[in-house]
Amino acid sequence: MAYPASDFNTTHSQSLIATLHFAQQAPLILNQKLHLGENPLFSLVSKKETFDEYGTIEQLFFSCLQSGDDKSALVCLDQLKLRFGSSNERVMGLAGLYEEAVAENQSSLEECLQKYDNLLSENPVNLPILKRRVTLLKSLGRPALAITSLVDFLKAVPTDAEAWCELAELYQSQGLSSQAVFSLEEALLIAPNAWNIHARLGELLYIDACSSATEDSTRGLYRSTQYFCRSIELCQDYLRGLYGLTLVTSTLLGRDNVKENSEGARSITVEDGPPSKDTIRRLNVFAKRGLEAVLSKRPMDHTLWDYGQGELIAAKELISRMSESG
Repeated sequence: MAYPASDFNTTHSQSLIATLHFAQQAPLILNQKLHLGENPLFSLVSKKETFDEYGTIEQLFFSCLQSGDDKSALVCLDQLKLRFGSSNERVMGLAGLYEEAVAENQSSLEECLQKYDNLLSENPVNLPILKRRVTLLKSLGRPALAITSLVDFLKAVPTDAEAWCELAELYQSQGLSSQAVFSLEEALLIAPNAWNIHARLGELLYIDACSSATEDSTRGLYRSTQYFCRSIELCQDYLRGLYGLTLVTSTLLGRDNVKENSEGARSITVEDGPPSKDTIRRLNVFAKRGLEAVLSKRPMDHTLWDYGQGELIAAKELISRMSESG
């Protein structure tokens, strides 16, 4: 079966190529560098223990699952169980992830879910299992239950920004845009300098505003502009922020209820008054130039840039479309 989703919406930093290369080294790493022996006490008395080794084993576990090497993943899991014990909550979460990965059918996944429920009945604040349960419910196509479970998780850990972001995505998938926006605002209270969250909030506000052409929707576009600007302020060449700012300012320029000039409209803060059309126009030019700069620096070779190829292609098409429209 395919590798299951990671906890919430975590993005692994390794590329697929790097992941595969790392997984291919599993026999060497497990048999030589990190071989701990049958008795964990042997490693404790024979050499100084470093937890970096176990961090490497855990990363190797993820890589092996992603590459389909279930056998090596199980060896990694057994090493972690040997050192930390099967009752360790983090190890329990990894064990659940492994069982999901090797599940052959829907019935096996339902058994995993039942195990999670049993474990949570014993310890309702077992955070790794709570995370796995949310992710499994989502993959089983039960977003309403996933939302309920995630809300329970956030009651226990209200400062988990990643969980708030995942809750926002679940709400958005159910058409609950206001709840999604609220969730991302909560995430920003925890991680105010996370430029990707600022950009994502701008995207949700833009999507919601484009569903109508009322005065309120225009205000939503102004708010969207704020968040895109903030994401770029925090990360100057952030592609999604530049793309979003280009899109939202182009949309605003096409609306009749945006004033050409506005006294005191130097700020883009909505509470201080909406920006003038001239300000929006200048932001639009700035964003397009930023996109062009990103495209000129990063070739369409997926081994050489930090962004996904799809994002770069979309940015190139947007610039082309804007040029054709004048």
